[in-house]
Amino acid sequence: MFRFANPEFLFLLLILPVMLFWYLRRSLRSRSTVRYSDIALIKEVGTSSRQRYRHLLFLLRLAALALMIIAFARPQAGSREEEMITEGIDIVLSMDISSSMLAEDFQPKNRLEAAKLVAADFIKGRSNDRIGMVVFAGQSFTQCPLTLDYGILLKFLEEIHIGQIEDGTAIGMGLGTSINRLRDSKAKSKVVILLTDGQNNRGELDPITAARIAKSFNIRVYTIGAGSKGEALYPVDDAIFGRRYVRMPVNIDEELLRRVANMSGGQYFRATDKSSLERIYKEISEMEKTKIEVKQYTRYRELFSRYLIAALILLALEVILGNTVFRKIP
Repeated sequence: MFRFANPEFLFLLLILPVMLFWYLRRSLRSRSTVRYSDIALIKEVGTSSRQRYRHLLFLLRLAALALMIIAFARPQAGSREEEMITEGIDIVLSMDISSSMLAEDFQPKNRLEAAKLVAADFIKGRSNDRIGMVVFAGQSFTQCPLTLDYGILLKFLEEIHIGQIEDGTAIGMGLGTSINRLRDSKAKSKVVILLTDGQNNRGELDPITAARIAKSFNIRVYTIGAGSKGEALYPVDDAIFGRRYVRMPVNIDEELLRRVANMSGGQYFRATDKSSLERIYKEISEMEKTKIEVKQYTRYRELFSRYLIAALILLALEVILGNTVFRKIP
């Protein structure tokens, strides 16, 4: 960046064309004529270098004055710096990996694979937020602690599969493990996004008690019920007949999930397919935005000394040439 701290001095540059006009006019008036009967001899003499460059002294003075005026205007070069202040959010993704998540109502894949794809997009869309991951079925455990390394987090997400834990749906335990990961967090906003497709039927901690604990630690819980309305196709592997599909009723305890979310200041969502699940995660991402404050600083350094030194050099050169090469003898 370049600027003049005192640009009003630049108006003095208007003096330069006036000085040039005055000099040219004076030069024309100061010419004298001498009559010769024959100028052939004068033509052979030619023009000396002193005559050819006789206007150089004035041009040096003019250039020196222009540089001095620019120096008075204080030219400055600036460099801009930005300071970014962020207030990150700590988020735990709590995902149900019970066998019912194999139901294939979230085309083109089952519920778990669809949930993993949508969660991956959610992670990639965040920045400056610590994100962790908890999985639960009959029990729960931390798949990945809170981290800013989204690469390793996505790797852990890919490795999630049904059968990691004994079967069942321990919603309270999944929420409790997530809270345990967030309770010592210093972040201003702490969030759990819990996804399940069933009803709480396992675990030592019931979901309502877990919701009260979340509220006491100022943790918001967003709950998502994943499953189509009515029935869904569920794959069954038979040793004799191979894989076949049976229809199973979709039983999501929406009232419980809604209570858990409301008690903690969160919100409940129902996802009936992959598209609606994507919209839900996008909506949550919009609600839980990271605060980013950008402060800009511009630092200027003075350049007037360069122009002033150049002007003094030109003036010195004019004085030296005026007293040597272009010296006038009275």
